Order: sequence, then C-alpha cells, then structure tokens
Amino acid sequence: MIKLGVVILAAGSSSRLGYPKQLVEFRGKKLLQHIVEVAESLEFSTQILVLGARAEEILERINLSKFKTVIHKSWEEGMGTSISKGISEALESEKDLEHILILVSDQPFVTKGTLQELVTVHLNNNMPATFSEYAGDVGVPAIFSRQLFSDLKELKGNHGAKKLLFNKNLEFETFKFERGNFDVDTSADVELLKQMEKK
Repeated sequence: MIKLGVVILAAGSSSRLGYPKQLVEFRGKKLLQHIVEVAESLEFSTQILVLGARAEEILERINLSKFKTVIHKSWEEGMGTSISKGISEALESEKDLEHILILVSDQPFVTKGTLQELVTVHLNNNMPATFSEYAGDVGVPAIFSRQLFSDLKELKGNHGAKKLLFNKNLEFETFKFERGNFDVDTSADVELLKQMEKK
C-alpha cells in the first residue's frame, strides 16, 4: 500500500480580510471544515493540520477526527515555514511516507474527486511533484514525492513550494483544476463567494 500523507496549511492571520478566513462560511460549512472533511473522506497514512494565528478560536469552531493539529508558533515568518513544519510533523508521525499532499484552507471548490484525480495523475506519471494548474499558473492542491521532502523542509519566509520550480530543474506534472484559482483573501472575495453560493 502506498504511504501518502496530507498537510493542510491554515496558519495565516488573514490580515487582508480582518478575521479568520478559515471560518468563512460557504454552503453551510466553514472553509477549513470543508477541506478537512474532504481530506478525511480519503485514506491517508497521516493527516496534519498546521494552525498559527488565532488557533484557539479556530479549534473551538472546527470538528477534527482524524487530523493531528500542530500549532506553528512562528507562523508570522511565512508560508514556507508552515510547509516546513507540516512536512516535518508528517514525517515524525509516519517516517515511511512516500508522498505528501499539500492543501490550503480557503479553496472552496476542492472536492474528493479533485484530490482523487490529482493523486492518480501523480502516481501514474511518477514525477517528483504534481501541481494543480489554473489561471495560467500552478499551485495547490499539490503532491510531492519523497525525494523533495528535504527541500520542502528547508523552505523559509513567504516562499511556497513553487520556489522549487525556480531553484531546480524540477520535473513536474500538472493537473487541470479550473476552479482552483478562487481563494479567499479579501472582503470582496467573501461577497463573491456568497453570490456563488446562491447559484
């Protein structure tokens, strides 16, 4: 059986929004609750949730059953450090992991089917990494094989996993996820999400 872990990054302060975007509601669920439940519907060897800003407030309002929650005290240092923390914790929980899937808390259109297809593309193509592709760019959800774990653990600052694309001649696969470009950063995004909810 392939050993696959998942890390959800939800440590940011939502500074542009003014309150935790993890707790924004869409179709009756908090955004973080949605992505947690999607991940919990699949079989992973280990499941890590990285929280930071307002962690206690968020934990009070999110139901977790399979996830191990990690409080990243240095979350202000940027997403790179959250990725590093999540990867380290995943490997501490399951040292034999072969692949790790990285998710964020504010992509409301990620579904179980999305993640199943992403994992299938990654495993079938045997690449070091598989990124979601949308709006002419690549990003999360993304999955990484063991050969990149040490590089991910070394990420710092606000550089996410895409930094690996620029630092190395990294071979990677992409998975088309057209609605992946929508995330929540501002009050305008929240209003747009409310309009989408009615459709």
